[in-house]
Amino acid sequence: MKLRLETAAMDALTVRLFDAIDETNMAWIMAADEALRRAFDHALIDLIPSYTTLLVHYDCQKLTFAQASTLARSALRNLTPADAQQGQLHEIPVWYDERVGPELPTVAQRAGLSVEALIERHCSHDYCVFALGFAPGYGFMGLVDEAIATPRLKTPRRRVAAGSVGIADRQTAIYPLLSPGGWNILGRTAVPLFEHAKRGEPLLRPGDKVRFKAISQSEFEAAGGDTTPLEERS
Repeated sequence: MKLRLETAAMDALTVRLFDAIDETNMAWIMAADEALRRAFDHALIDLIPSYTTLLVHYDCQKLTFAQASTLARSALRNLTPADAQQGQLHEIPVWYDERVGPELPTVAQRAGLSVEALIERHCSHDYCVFALGFAPGYGFMGLVDEAIATPRLKTPRRRVAAGSVGIADRQTAIYPLLSPGGWNILGRTAVPLFEHAKRGEPLLRPGDKVRFKAISQSEFEAAGGDTTPLEERS
């Protein structure tokens, strides 16, 4: 870890701890999140952790940039990584099927695997939630096994169904609501991520872990899942 402070705005600074994405970063990122929240206290407006950085948005009527920088450096001087078990582990049931996951055969073929083996690989790792973004409740997770890592689609879809589970390079994610998207879709979950986010209580938070579990169509439907096939790209 190598601490660097960068100006993000007149009332915000970026705390950069790492240069490369790695799951082991998150123990340090979450420890920094806690230390900065304590240090900035009532002067803090928002704090957003991400893959290698934290964005600190503070009240510039209470702190100058120089004061904020000094406060951040002091808070992180003797930082130690957070407990790896601090975040929650979420088991997300997924119906993996070509009707709702049209890239299943493509990703499997690219990896030299059967569809069943691809599903097993995707479910065999507890993924770290690195950051939230793109849409309310959308968690960027990784790192996907290199064997099944797949580039984004060259032509994104205009409409990706809520609950769609996809891969892009070495990351995986769940679309919380109907939206455009360019990730390779493998299946769908009935877990209502957007509903949690709408209440201001996102299910997934940075530092959490996600474990995917393959379920049958009947189990998916029983959970309220929408089986409408994903439309073709155009």
